[in-house]
Amino acid sequence: MVEEYVHDFKRTRGRDIELVDLNTRDGASTATLYDIMQFPCVMVMRDDGQVIKDWQGDHLPLMSELAGYLA
Repeated sequence: MVEEYVHDFKRTRGRDIELVDLNTRDGASTATLYDIMQFPCVMVMRDDGQVIKDWQGDHLPLMSELAGYLA
Protein backbone atom coordinates (compact mmCIF):
# COMPACT_ATOMS: atom_id res chain seq x y z
CA MET A 1 0.00 0.00 0.00
CA VAL A 2 2.75 2.46 0.98
CA GLU A 3 5.00 1.60 -1.94
CA GLU A 4 2.11 2.18 -4.37
CA TYR A 5 1.36 5.54 -2.69
CA VAL A 6 5.03 6.58 -2.99
CA HIS A 7 5.13 5.52 -6.65
CA ASP A 8 1.90 7.38 -7.47
CA PHE A 9 3.09 10.50 -5.62
CA LYS A 10 6.32 10.52 -7.63
CA ARG A 11 4.41 10.01 -10.88
CA THR A 12 1.79 12.70 -10.24
CA ARG A 13 3.78 15.26 -8.21
CA GLY A 14 7.33 14.68 -9.40
CA ARG A 15 8.60 14.47 -5.81
CA ASP A 16 10.28 11.62 -4.01
CA ILE A 17 9.22 10.29 -0.63
CA GLU A 18 11.91 8.67 1.46
CA LEU A 19 10.93 5.27 2.84
CA VAL A 20 12.29 4.05 6.16
CA ASP A 21 12.22 0.34 6.94
CA LEU A 22 11.26 -0.11 10.58
CA ASN A 23 12.71 -3.62 10.57
CA THR A 24 16.21 -2.14 10.61
CA ARG A 25 18.11 -0.70 13.54
CA ASP A 26 18.07 2.81 12.01
CA GLY A 27 14.36 2.57 11.20
CA ALA A 28 13.48 1.44 14.72
CA SER A 29 15.56 4.30 16.14
CA THR A 30 13.74 6.78 13.92
CA ALA A 31 10.35 5.48 15.10
CA THR A 32 11.43 5.84 18.72
CA LEU A 33 12.92 9.30 18.20
CA TYR A 34 9.73 10.68 16.64
CA ASP A 35 7.24 8.76 18.84
CA ILE A 36 5.75 6.88 15.93
CA MET A 37 3.13 4.58 17.43
CA GLN A 38 1.12 3.43 14.39
CA PHE A 39 2.20 2.24 10.99
CA PRO A 40 2.38 3.29 8.28
CA CYS A 41 3.42 6.81 9.16
CA VAL A 42 3.95 9.70 6.76
CA MET A 43 6.00 12.59 8.10
CA VAL A 44 6.86 15.97 6.63
CA MET A 45 10.08 17.28 8.11
CA ARG A 46 12.25 20.35 7.77
CA ASP A 47 15.89 19.98 6.80
CA ASP A 48 16.84 20.29 10.48
CA GLY A 49 14.69 17.26 11.41
CA GLN A 50 11.77 19.16 12.94
CA VAL A 51 8.43 17.49 12.18
CA ILE A 52 5.96 19.79 10.44
CA LYS A 53 3.10 17.27 10.13
CA ASP A 54 2.58 13.55 10.47
CA TRP A 55 -0.15 11.04 9.72
CA GLN A 56 -0.12 7.69 11.49
CA GLY A 57 -2.20 4.60 10.88
CA ASP A 58 -4.05 3.12 7.96
CA HIS A 59 -5.30 6.38 6.45
CA LEU A 60 -2.60 8.00 4.33
CA PRO A 61 -2.98 11.71 3.58
CA LEU A 62 -4.46 12.88 0.31
CA MET A 63 -1.65 13.52 -2.14
CA SER A 64 -2.77 17.14 -2.54
CA GLU A 65 -2.63 17.60 1.24
CA LEU A 66 0.88 16.14 1.44
CA ALA A 67 2.01 18.23 -1.53
CA GLY A 68 0.71 21.35 0.23
CA TYR A 69 3.05 20.72 3.15
CA LEU A 70 5.97 20.15 0.79
CA ALA A 71 5.50 23.42 -1.11
